[in-house]
Amino acid sequence: MAKKPETTTSTARKATTTRRTPAATRTVKLDAPLPAAELDTAVTRAQAALGQRQNEDGHWVFDLEADATIPAEYVLLEHFLDRINPELEGRIGVYLRRIQGAHGGWPLYENGKFDLSASVKAYFALKALGDDINAPHMVRARQAILDHGGAERTNVFTRLQLALFGDVPWHAAPAMPVELMLMPKKALFSVWNMSYWSRTVIAPLLVLGALRPCALNPRGVHVPELFVTPPDKVRDWIRGPYRSPWGYVFQYLDKILHPAERFFPKKTRRRAIRVAVDFVEARLNGVDGLGAIYPAMANTVMMFRALGVPDTDPRAVAAWEAVQRLLVNQGKETYCQPCVSPIWDTGLAGHAMIEAASGPDGIATEETKQKLDKAAQWLRERQILNVKGDWALNCPDVKPGGWAFQYNNDYYPDVDDTAVVGMLLHRQNDPANEEALERARHWIIGMQSTNGGWGAFDIDNNLDVLNHIPFADHGALLDPPTADVTARCISFLAQLGHGVDRPYIERGIAYLRAEQEKDGSWFGRWGTNYIYGTWSVLCALNAADVPHDDPMIIRATDWLRRKQRADGGWGEGCESYEGGPHGEYSQSLPSQTAWAVLGMMAAGLKNDEAVSRGVAYLARTQGKDGEWAEEPYNAVGFPKVFYLRYHGYRQFFPLLALSRYRNLQTSNSGRVGYGF
Repeated sequence: MAKKPETTTSTARKATTTRRTPAATRTVKLDAPLPAAELDTAVTRAQAALGQRQNEDGHWVFDLEADATIPAEYVLLEHFLDRINPELEGRIGVYLRRIQGAHGGWPLYENGKFDLSASVKAYFALKALGDDINAPHMVRARQAILDHGGAERTNVFTRLQLALFGDVPWHAAPAMPVELMLMPKKALFSVWNMSYWSRTVIAPLLVLGALRPCALNPRGVHVPELFVTPPDKVRDWIRGPYRSPWGYVFQYLDKILHPAERFFPKKTRRRAIRVAVDFVEARLNGVDGLGAIYPAMANTVMMFRALGVPDTDPRAVAAWEAVQRLLVNQGKETYCQPCVSPIWDTGLAGHAMIEAASGPDGIATEETKQKLDKAAQWLRERQILNVKGDWALNCPDVKPGGWAFQYNNDYYPDVDDTAVVGMLLHRQNDPANEEALERARHWIIGMQSTNGGWGAFDIDNNLDVLNHIPFADHGALLDPPTADVTARCISFLAQLGHGVDRPYIERGIAYLRAEQEKDGSWFGRWGTNYIYGTWSVLCALNAADVPHDDPMIIRATDWLRRKQRADGGWGEGCESYEGGPHGEYSQSLPSQTAWAVLGMMAAGLKNDEAVSRGVAYLARTQGKDGEWAEEPYNAVGFPKVFYLRYHGYRQFFPLLALSRYRNLQTSNSGRVGYGF
């Protein structure tokens, strides 16, 4: 296996986060008609820029940035363990101070509103690494936190973090007995009814809740000043607003369960802890970590310490290294990623590169072919063929055949990555890809839910009542089917073109038809937001040969036209997940503009004025280095709770859109021949 690029020294890594002013300052009108030569130049520059970012072994990987929460939690993890690295923490401090909002606290995304939980964690981390609480930035943060109800009103995961440091009692968090690990899938509260990310985060967390360790915290840092009511005086740690009457029922049950836990049989508790530990150890995933996501990794590190496992034990060593690999050193600043995205980035980069190097005949240049051959080989080597992950509980007869999101995460492949990679491999038309495509096809079909849609990691993971328990105050305990993931699966199956797959495609189309919003858009679960969802679905409908005059397509393209901005671009903010307007933002963004243009071209509108204006916007906001600038967040982990900035999106999608537009203009058919 090829060695991963060092996050602290890679030139490519540093370049992905360069902050610069976009070319929008040019005097030319951004959406003025674009000459063919200018379009060719833009494509050539972007293709060269993206090609240079490919690693020697064939894959692409860009930084994946979240909010203040993850780097703050990393600092607190070092203090929990007494493994403090002052130089590293100093760089994290620079990052945290820079992203502090004008409101005094920390937002969940660029220019977002104050978020109480993120602000408490960031303040705690800065205090732990040595910031004076009387410094102006700390005074502003503390006052904002108190003005919003204080640390007692933070979310469940923040209160659990505070409990680990002894700043709140353990009953400040909802009761989650480790005995949950013993429940079979048919039991309502079984972990097997939760999403993959919930399952991997919860398993080691349940052990921590049972053992109740206290952070070593060598500097003795606590944050009593962040509480409006002293923690020992708080009587209502769990309170609304609730999503439904179930919230009141579960609140009552929680009050019963907390004191009842002390009467649980010790033998049963020991067995439950053993089951939880066995679950974690079977999925440790080497230096890629449990679930390959930060919260699960960090909980695993703390779990081993609480169990008395020496730091030199191979399991503890691997778990700690997995966390370290998420750090991104930018020189003066460092932050911690929630996970890494190499499979996703390689698939998306590959689509952009092959489109850029293809003409109407669909043949790539030799140079690009070599790059894509290396990428395909790297991807084939990472297809999961021999591990039946947690997904197999619902479809035991389905053979593995998917790809994960990260370098290695065999228990948790996802259908979105699998569909994107599959479409890329299919488009290469290389016999070497045939077996991988067939395994992927069967796995995707096997993962279709009963309502015709696809979730990201599981089948029929939609027991909604679980999102009403107190522990699930983030509202994302589940992984139900979504329009964007369903669209990608339809696109993949339709692109393959097997007639026997048509019933699965039709069921998926029926699901998408039912999911369309009243305004004509589709919700984007994994990308921001309605522009992302609408683009995804329009590509799928085109691949599946749904007529372009179908009412749902017309409604969708009319919506995209209405959302185009005066400069020819499109933009959408994360506020649209929080009740804000669909498809709108204070500025046009390269990634969202590309999605809108790609969606409209998939609907047969290559000559539409809105498309030409969007293409012109993309070409004229490109930097001289062939790249685009995009600071706002462009994706989501959990709506209203956790947002993401994919640093590669500003490169993949504009290049794909410009290239496709150029290719369609010179094509006799004028039809997009691929599902992506």
